Amino acid sequence: MIFDDEYFMRLALKEAAYAYEDDEVPVGAIVVSNNRVIGKGYNQTEKLKDVTAHAEMLALTAAANYLGSKYLEECTLYVTLEPCVMCAAALRWARIGRLVFGAVDSKAGFLKVGKHILHPKTEVVYGVMEHDCALLMTEFFKGKR
Repeated sequence: MIFDDEYFMRLALKEAAYAYEDDEVPVGAIVVSNNRVIGKGYNQTEKLKDVTAHAEMLALTAAANYLGSKYLEECTLYVTLEPCVMCAAALRWARIGRLVFGAVDSKAGFLKVGKHILHPKTEVVYGVMEHDCALLMTEFFKGKR
């Protein structure tokens, strides 16, 4: 089995599918350390009545609890949609080693403000399985209109 970015993005997409099933904006995230998933999450803002319950935030919390550390320097976060500014700031404070995301969020993504929100050592990769990630969002919002 090859543990590459597409492999892990598929796992993040599975998380996003859970959000879709719960009628939440379908974003999924996983945190990986040494090819092992140590945290995962999907959007639950409606379910938990919490504006901070984004997939990334839930995955970060789970990973920090797993490691017993607030710093995730040796970890990679895979997320199906470009993180918002709130989530990007949390990634900075967690000192995430690597961020990999699928679809760009041209309306609310952190890159509108700038990559400087992230920790200077964080490596960013985007566009991984972009079509699949974007399609899930498109299908979700098509059903809302």
